[in-house]
Amino acid sequence: MSVLSFILFGSVLVVPLAALWALRWAARHGEFRLGERAALLPFDDEEPVGQPTDQILNRRVQS
Repeated sequence: MSVLSFILFGSVLVVPLAALWALRWAARHGEFRLGERAALLPFDDEEPVGQPTDQILNRRVQS
């Protein structure tokens, strides 16, 4: 086998294992604790939750 084959087969194992390790690390360190609160961070007084303020062709979008 060539060196390229070893690199490809190695990456098939290393990349998913690294992703699983990162997910486990994040779960153990509490990175997923405040998921619902983090989802609300883009909203403020100018764009409250549940009220779209996007404009298309100078018209407000009605929901």
